[in-house]
Amino acid sequence: MGGSWLNAAPPVTAIEIAAARVTVVGLAGTGASGRRISSHATEPLPPGVVVPGLAAPNLLQPNVVTDALRRALDRAGLGGVRRAALVIPDSAARVSLLSFEAMPARPAEREELIRWQLRKATPFPIDDAQVTHFLASSLGGTSNIAAVVARREVVAEYEQAAASAGIHAGLVDLASFNVMNAAIGAGLAPAEDWLLVHRLQEATTLAILRGQDLLFYRHRTAVDEEPLGALVHQTAMYHEDRLGGGTFARVIVSGGTADVQAAREEIRSRFDVQVTSLDVRSAAALSDRTDVSEDVLDAIAAPVGILIREQAA
Repeated sequence: MGGSWLNAAPPVTAIEIAAARVTVVGLAGTGASGRRISSHATEPLPPGVVVPGLAAPNLLQPNVVTDALRRALDRAGLGGVRRAALVIPDSAARVSLLSFEAMPARPAEREELIRWQLRKATPFPIDDAQVTHFLASSLGGTSNIAAVVARREVVAEYEQAAASAGIHAGLVDLASFNVMNAAIGAGLAPAEDWLLVHRLQEATTLAILRGQDLLFYRHRTAVDEEPLGALVHQTAMYHEDRLGGGTFARVIVSGGTADVQAAREEIRSRFDVQVTSLDVRSAAALSDRTDVSEDVLDAIAAPVGILIREQAA
């Protein structure tokens, strides 16, 4: 799931640059039974170094990010890697779900149509944007397209931080899409409707999926000051009123913030649903076979997700 602004042969290394941390993951083997996480490392980032957003600069201290990335690569034994997939924060882009009764057959015409649809909702000139899209779902003869728009200069900041560490970003994608990929790859996505709550310090993303189909996507930054319970309640009401849904078959809460456990308990008690964390080890075993914390599993989820998606493509 997810589109990318650059494409290349499937990578075996992934980097995530988030607001609070930099994470690197190396993947070996193929297929769910043979795939393994050969190495991984996370380095924290001081507050204010990365401030994800649509229009303003995101990497306020790019040298700090690059230094943290170099340390993580060295700790993971990936210092010689020269190409990797790059995961960036959801807040660095805007995701819109667009519905079409019919789509143009030619890629250039599809791109033009999607850009035209996004133009009014994009807070900067669409000509300054990088746009990618993918088929989110196809229901009742309607194609629902997930369109992702980001300012070129913003994406380039993340790419340059990796390049300064000697890494060419072969593809770039958003964190939440690849958390979804990790959940699907780990066998945690039921065939029925389920909810992902990707909760970070600076923002929360909520997505409703039916199996592997994306039906709803909502992103809220922390400055919106909406309590998590209210966000989940609004999403559940949309699911019931607009999508004809009932109780979610499963809710996955990820992200690694200090209040994630409390968030799981709040959702479980208020909405009487099965709430779980995201353990990627069903999708890719950890080579060292040691116990790892929930924080580590959260940190590696999106990098693992983008790698297994590209492997399966």
